[in-house]
Amino acid sequence: MAGEQGTSTRWLSHDEQQAWRAYLRAHRELQVALDRDLHCFDISLPEYELLSMLSEQEGDRARMSVLADLVVQSRSRVTHTAKRLEARGWVRREPTPEDGRGVALALTPAGRRLIESAAPTHVHSVRDHFIDLLTPDQLCVLRDAFSQVRSHLVPGVQPEDEIA
Repeated sequence: MAGEQGTSTRWLSHDEQQAWRAYLRAHRELQVALDRDLHCFDISLPEYELLSMLSEQEGDRARMSVLADLVVQSRSRVTHTAKRLEARGWVRREPTPEDGRGVALALTPAGRRLIESAAPTHVHSVRDHFIDLLTPDQLCVLRDAFSQVRSHLVPGVQPEDEIA
């Protein structure tokens, strides 16, 4: 367990350290590249991801808490992102009809048009900077490895949940 006192440290081997640093650097550089490729739409990668997840929900709307879980961000960060998107007319906040206490975010027609126009560029960017650089076997290994990591970090998540 991280941070336990009184245990000896299992330092990373040279190969483990190289793998860890390669992951960190590639992950960060990939995010920069994907973000850069969306600038022509005046949208950031986190904003695109939120709109994309919203566009996949029934009725183009979802509770803010559900969106936070889908994009793996804090609720406060999703709220700040939603404010920026709302100011641009791409989403609107609505009370949830289920209980009236929660807040849902709904994609506006302008938001739908934006996500539909940006999606081909984003998919091309993902292919160009990630998918097409790897073999099908490498992609399967990555999927399995990161599904395992996520199921460790998020109690109750099963590796097959990653596909949805």
